[in-house]
Amino acid sequence: MTPAPIVRLLENRWFGLLARIALTFPYWTSGIAKLLNLKGALAEAHALGLHPAVPIIAVTIFIELGASLAVISSRLTWLAAGALGVFTASAAAIAYPFWADPDTIVRFTDRNAFFEHIGLIGGCVLASILADREHRQ
Repeated sequence: MTPAPIVRLLENRWFGLLARIALTFPYWTSGIAKLLNLKGALAEAHALGLHPAVPIIAVTIFIELGASLAVISSRLTWLAAGALGVFTASAAAIAYPFWADPDTIVRFTDRNAFFEHIGLIGGCVLASILADREHRQ
């Protein structure tokens, strides 16, 4: 049985808001960083072999900022969290292809980063589930 103070905390609206801000933190900070340093974003896209880089960066920023804002504000959470989940799976596969690297250290590091991204996807799914339950009540 969950202690009453924990139940009150988990049911508090501001705590849910804080959790959504924390979940989306990697996305919206990355979107802001890309906006503030477009040359760096372009260099990152080129380093990952993404072409055409400019439209890919534009879509990335739109998803990172727009979907984060939607999740934080609890608007169309299923769509926004889904977009972040698909984006995260794609980005992880592109940036951390641990299965293809013969170097043991790089493979280990990339595998860990890849699986951390899987955790973010799980968080996005949970955000959708919780938002759906909240809107049904």
